[in-house]
Amino acid sequence: MTSEYRKPIPEMDEVSKTFWKGLQRRELLIQRCRDCGRYQFYPRPLCVHCWGEDLQWIRSEGRGAVYSYSIVRQNMMSGFAQELPYVFAVVELEEGVRLSTNIVRCEPDKVSVGMPVIVDFERITSEITLPKFRPL
Repeated sequence: MTSEYRKPIPEMDEVSKTFWKGLQRRELLIQRCRDCGRYQFYPRPLCVHCWGEDLQWIRSEGRGAVYSYSIVRQNMMSGFAQELPYVFAVVELEEGVRLSTNIVRCEPDKVSVGMPVIVDFERITSEITLPKFRPL
């Protein structure tokens, strides 16, 4: 855990609480609708596909591929500047959902679209752990 995390910290609410608690346990949880069977991310109170209310939390294996990315070489915001360059990416999980994240444990110039990745966890506070991804 970082003692002085300087970037914005996500806020946990009633809808996303299960997601954040799962990350604390090093589990990546996504929602699946029991009515239509489709997955969704980010956490919501209703299914974005059929408007169903019967959502369940499923543990993802956290495997996916880089869908899109950008190497950030300039960012003067506090907390970001000391990590330059870093990779901001959209990862598509095997379940078909996409999430915004960072690619870690990899030189930025080695990242490519379609690169297989797996979830990695970064604990930033006692309550918040972030899902990041590393090459598989």
